[in-house]
Amino acid sequence: MAQMNMIEAIRSAMDVVMDKDPNVVVLGEDVGYFGGVFRCTDGLQRKYGDHRVIDAPIAEGGIVGAAIGMGLNGLRPVAEIQFADYIYPGFDQVVSELARIRYRSCGEFWSPVTIRTPCGGGIRGGQTHSQSPEAIFTHVSGIQTLMPSNPYDAKGMLIAAIESDDPVVFFEPKRIYNGPFDGDPDKPAVSWASHPKGEVPEGYYTVPIGKAEIVRPGTEISIVTYGTLVHVATAAAESVGVDAEIIDVRSLSPLDAETLVESVKKTGRCLIAHEATRFGGYGAELSATLQRECFYYLEAPIRRVGGWDTPYPHAFEWQYFPGKKRLAAGIRKVMETQA
Repeated sequence: MAQMNMIEAIRSAMDVVMDKDPNVVVLGEDVGYFGGVFRCTDGLQRKYGDHRVIDAPIAEGGIVGAAIGMGLNGLRPVAEIQFADYIYPGFDQVVSELARIRYRSCGEFWSPVTIRTPCGGGIRGGQTHSQSPEAIFTHVSGIQTLMPSNPYDAKGMLIAAIESDDPVVFFEPKRIYNGPFDGDPDKPAVSWASHPKGEVPEGYYTVPIGKAEIVRPGTEISIVTYGTLVHVATAAAESVGVDAEIIDVRSLSPLDAETLVESVKKTGRCLIAHEATRFGGYGAELSATLQRECFYYLEAPIRRVGGWDTPYPHAFEWQYFPGKKRLAAGIRKVMETQA
């Protein structure tokens, strides 16, 4: 085991699979010589050569399109989109081609592409470096959508994604690249070195796709979340003093509905939290699923906490961001309300 932050864990995942399988290639803007804007691919081009770690032009449609062609011809490409905010020029390629190839060809062709992209706010990046577009991709049939919340899961899930024959969009919450974040911007940064999920095996292992994780058992309320807000929700629950069960969804599609349903049936109360805009966000699907399956067990209406229904604001980032205070207020309202 080694102490790793999420950047190191993600780099280690790519290193492990590239060493294991010569058909794995990496491509994207600045991924080679520079090692990626967040350094996730640092050193890989020196180790594997520029024919396997490829610096691409600033053209997301071209990056995704090239990756699809590589996958169709027997490679396992890992395409990096530098920020999730820039994935939209490649969206047509993802939806119209990548997600449909196996279905359109009756299983004759497939393209095992993994698209990595940093997402989320909390870094004072403003509207073009802070978006969380995960719900858009969960709506697309044929795409697996993942978002880890810690280094251990990041490495194991990324290895599983690259080895999957189905295409994967792999969102990386950049606010927690270097350490967990409880939602308080005024606190000193915390390292992954003191967190149990910062201990990561140096070799090969996988974390299964399609399985949620109960990160904090509890009996009074279920908090269903993912990404950075796993840590914010933990801090919020502790500040309120409730015995909250916190579930890290981590595999948004396919969804492990069974784990979520069992938890909500046990606690009778549920809060759903995510960074993305609340209206039409992924939490709406979670809420609909849990309302359908847990209706007779609910002691209060399901509540959602998310970002504002606006572009991500630079000046009001910490009002927009669902921090500890907003989550704590949501927990209190669920606990005080009767169905």
